[in-house]
Amino acid sequence: MDPMKLHFDIRDIFRAPRLALSGKKILVFVQALLVGYANYLILTYISFALAGYTFSETWSQYGLYPCLYGNPGPWYAYLIYWIGSIILLLSINFGCTAVSRITFKQLKGDEFYSSGDAWKYTRKHWHPVVFTSVSFAFILIFFFGLAAVFALLGKIPFVGEFLFVIPYLLYFFGAIFTIYTAVVFVVSFLYAPAIIAAYEEDTMGTVFNSYSITWSQPWRVILYHHVLIPIGALAGFIFVKFWIAGYHLINSFFGCDWFMGTKLANIVAYASNIVCPSSICNSLTACFSSCTSACCANLSGCVLTPTNADLASISGTETVAGVLLAVFLFLLILTAIGYVLSICSVGETLMFIIFKKKSDDDNILERKDEDDLEDDDENDFSLDDDDTVENNDSTDTGDDTTSSEENSTE
Repeated sequence: MDPMKLHFDIRDIFRAPRLALSGKKILVFVQALLVGYANYLILTYISFALAGYTFSETWSQYGLYPCLYGNPGPWYAYLIYWIGSIILLLSINFGCTAVSRITFKQLKGDEFYSSGDAWKYTRKHWHPVVFTSVSFAFILIFFFGLAAVFALLGKIPFVGEFLFVIPYLLYFFGAIFTIYTAVVFVVSFLYAPAIIAAYEEDTMGTVFNSYSITWSQPWRVILYHHVLIPIGALAGFIFVKFWIAGYHLINSFFGCDWFMGTKLANIVAYASNIVCPSSICNSLTACFSSCTSACCANLSGCVLTPTNADLASISGTETVAGVLLAVFLFLLILTAIGYVLSICSVGETLMFIIFKKKSDDDNILERKDEDDLEDDDENDFSLDDDDTVENNDSTDTGDDTTSSEENSTE
């Protein structure tokens, strides 16, 4: 199939919610979130245990959403906690790379590129996903370390004053470049998955393209995100509303007095208390800030507890059913988060394709990627085999003719 026709301007960003509404893209993010969340959950509960908290008190306060930040604890407990947080962030980055690859293939006209193929590509190119951020961190550490060395030289009596004043312009432009690198570091978080997936770059190439985008396309980065964020928020809001409408429809139909009644109310109430505990806002306060908690205080309304529930009289089978239902509700929450992340990933991929067209006049949708080159190599190899077979057949025929002529001569 031919590549999708793009305008290569801001109008293409409006396609992001529609392109992101794909089962395999949302599935990729659900898989990434599950892996990252499982590691984060286990390591965070371990960090709470190392900090001296029991499992029961941690569960009663945080439930499925533990966060050590803001709680007292030793350095090794926080080390375990931050390792879990980094694994969760890396899992999301791997998911972004896989979805960007699916989007890139879709824009090229390949609608049959599967999530398995995308994960295979991501496993093959995991190095730049990880080491791009590490490279920027080392660049910043190098400049700050160099500044510390010169600052120590400035303490030398009599000479230190001149060692500070004479190369002052060097210090100044070094500080400007450090600030610029910090900005590029932030930009790389947005575009590194798209660069790796669509342009098939390694670590150094991803770093270079991040610098190039920040330098040549700063206003487009800002303008396009002023379009992507509102339409992404609106699309995510509509998506969640449909999820909530389906949830309420099931509760209204199955929970009427003619059918399950109080039994369903107890099951749903128990499940919703697991997935959306009342203490979640307190956890968000500890993890982020009071402002974030105020913004998230209404999230508990996404899964409402039925008013006619009586958890004091809930039976054992209803409790088990509530736990199973909590698993499904949690997966549905992950699909909503996955759709929002999918919008962001698709939008960043579209932006990168537009930026390459604008800056280098390079339509990367018309370029052959590594999958196309592998197919060409396989086709060339099969053609070579066919030619070899034909040559062998012709050689055998020639040998038979020669043998016949010799026999007739005799």
